[in-house]
Amino acid sequence: MRKLNVFNLVTLDGYFTGVGGDISWHRVDEEFRAIAVEKACSGNTLLFGRVTYEMMYSYWTSPDGLKDDAEVARGMGASPKVVFSRTLRKADWENTRLARAGLLEDVRDLKKGSGKDLTVLGSGTIVAQLAEAGLVDEYQTMLVPAALGRGRTMFEGVKRKLSFRLTGLRRFSNGNVLLTHVPE
Repeated sequence: MRKLNVFNLVTLDGYFTGVGGDISWHRVDEEFRAIAVEKACSGNTLLFGRVTYEMMYSYWTSPDGLKDDAEVARGMGASPKVVFSRTLRKADWENTRLARAGLLEDVRDLKKGSGKDLTVLGSGTIVAQLAEAGLVDEYQTMLVPAALGRGRTMFEGVKRKLSFRLTGLRRFSNGNVLLTHVPE
C-alpha cells in the first residue's frame, strides 16, 4: 500500500501561507534546496489543489523557475501529478491528471495502488480534508522562524481534534526546523 505524506512550510504562528497566498517568508538556502530536490525528484505522485497547482505550474515551467533551479523544475515536471479541482478546465503541465470530484475516494484508490508514495505539497484545503478523513500517514513540516499574524493554516476547517506523535526532528543552519509527525 502506498503512503500519503504532506510536506509544508509553516510559520511559528501556524500559517502555511500568508494573506493572499504570500510565501515571501520562506527561507530558501542550499540546505532547503536539497530537501526541494529530494521532494521534486522522488518519483512520488504529487497531489495538488488548484491554487497550489497553478502557482507551481506557473513558476516551475517558467524561465525563472528553470534558471533558479533546473533540477527541481525537471523533477517537478517529470513527477506524476494529480490536481484536484472542480473549477480548473484543463491541466497542461506534463504528467498531470485532473481530478474533478471525489478527493477522498480518489486518494483511497491511489493509496491502494502500486508504485511510489503520494506527496501533498502546499494545498491546505486538501490537507485538511485528508487529515480529517485519516488518510495522511506522515506530516513533514518545515517550521520557519517567522510570524505573520494572519494567513491560512494547513488544518483550516478541520472539525475534530487531531493528535500527532513526533518521529523526527532536523535543525537547519538558517533557523528552520523540519518536524516529522505521524497521526496517533
